[in-house]
Amino acid sequence: MASDIEFVQYVCEQVNETGRIRYRKMFGEYMVYVNDKPLLLVCNNSVYVKKHECLVGLLKESEKGIPYKGAKEHYILDIDDKEICSDVINLIEPLVPVPQAKK
Repeated sequence: MASDIEFVQYVCEQVNETGRIRYRKMFGEYMVYVNDKPLLLVCNNSVYVKKHECLVGLLKESEKGIPYKGAKEHYILDIDDKEICSDVINLIEPLVPVPQAKK
């Protein structure tokens, strides 16, 4: 089941104070970019974030799941908790590079 565009827009509203937000449809689901960095994956109306070492303390009690077949386990982000969302993005945004355009 693909994510609803309304849910993706809600995700973007929840994190809009963390930087420049945009989303892009990818493989039938969505990637949310913060400052041009792919940080949040929206699949089946759930928000996934890669497991980074810096998130262990913050998200140790969070639900985990696999966003799509063949993916590694991710944290499932409680998108309704703006404070947690902001903390997560502030921790991982400096670690994730801006993707380079393919030549």
